[in-house]
Amino acid sequence: MPSRYFRLDEDVRAGYWYLGDIESAPGQEVDDPWMFMAGQPIQVQGPLWVSIDAPGKPLDFCLAGVGVVPILHVRLATLFMEMAPDDVQTFPVSIKGQPDQYVILVATKVIHCIDEQASKVQFWDPKHAPPGKEGKYFAVDDMRIDTSKVGDAKVFRTKGWRTALIVSQDLKQALERLKPTGAKFTPV
Repeated sequence: MPSRYFRLDEDVRAGYWYLGDIESAPGQEVDDPWMFMAGQPIQVQGPLWVSIDAPGKPLDFCLAGVGVVPILHVRLATLFMEMAPDDVQTFPVSIKGQPDQYVILVATKVIHCIDEQASKVQFWDPKHAPPGKEGKYFAVDDMRIDTSKVGDAKVFRTKGWRTALIVSQDLKQALERLKPTGAKFTPV
């Protein structure tokens, strides 16, 4: 039976917190918030913080700030590290007023696997595209991937549309057993 994959997103609901940007010191945003979703191993110097932009109940999984950085409760991060150690990195992050441990999750692989025929894909119009974006994805809706290109990866970003964090079916099922707040899975 072919493997199935799912996009992992935040299930946004009223009453839960909304986290701000990643900071290298309280009140000082990291220089490159996009590095956390670049799909490659990264180096981080020193501790990291994230602010709470809108207070509410804490989530086990959420996306923080402009870089839509995955922030996970340590119990979820432990599962990622156990099941996909070659696919992820984690970095501790402090959340003001939060006694529980949280981490930033970095997917360290990018896979060229979006099935453009089965997905709803829009490309940047060359006349209106910012420099370097000509002919690249403008939007990818109802994403479908070609699973034959994934190999043995359990966690990855999609080439050309790195906002998508993809997890394997077995990882999804293991996460669901933990009943994480904030996690939403969409088949791709």
